[in-house]
Amino acid sequence: MFKLTSLNLNGIRSATTKGLEKWLAAHQPDCICVQEVKAQGPDVSGKFEEMAGLTGYFHFAEKKGYSGAAVYTKHAPSDVIIGFDGGEFDTEGRYVELRFDTPKRKLSLISSYFPSGSSGPERQAAKYRFLDLMYPHLQALKSQREFILCGDINIAHQNIDLKNWRSNQKNSGFLPEERAWMTKLLNEAGMVDVYRQLQPEATETAYTWWSNRGQAYANNVGWRLDYHLATPALAAHARREAIYKDEKFSDHAPLTIEYDFKL
Repeated sequence: MFKLTSLNLNGIRSATTKGLEKWLAAHQPDCICVQEVKAQGPDVSGKFEEMAGLTGYFHFAEKKGYSGAAVYTKHAPSDVIIGFDGGEFDTEGRYVELRFDTPKRKLSLISSYFPSGSSGPERQAAKYRFLDLMYPHLQALKSQREFILCGDINIAHQNIDLKNWRSNQKNSGFLPEERAWMTKLLNEAGMVDVYRQLQPEATETAYTWWSNRGQAYANNVGWRLDYHLATPALAAHARREAIYKDEKFSDHAPLTIEYDFKL
């Protein structure tokens, strides 16, 4: 089984002080896609290039302590693609694609950190620009290769994906336009929400993010913001899913899915 984990770190330095590396050593994923690294090259150098026997590949934001994505893997990739739009969002460090191509197949694993629009209209507009760029990018990629994108998508797709859906219909992360984008990606572009394929009706056990305000985590007032989005052929190999909540490394929980294939 190929064990693939996704986790928004909310800062790699913070997450490692909370026991992330020890957990990874015990958990032993083949690969972990991480988002919101909140570090630059000098911060990572000599400290975080490797974790628990996994080698990291990074996309850093130009702005210090902001955004950032990475993929840690125990398997050497055939190619590494950093960034996807060549402009606004590549400066924010939001996309790492590792390719594991052989003569018989083309396969990618991607870590991506979608923007949040919760800080105000300006960032919400940026989020829509990102979605407008990401959709055709994923469409084009799907026409060329199989892939799994792991990431903090910052969208709760359906009512069952967050605790208080009625009161959040005008809030970023659950806006009609964002949800419509996800529906289009799944229905028209043909991508698969792998967790929902395995757990089509899960509600309170599905959440992967909790606000740091109030007692959101203690009361499980959560959102499902973290995804594995896969091409159908790879999604068909998904066997088991797990959201790890025994320890808290950030405001997100690690989402792991095991696939019946080998790189």
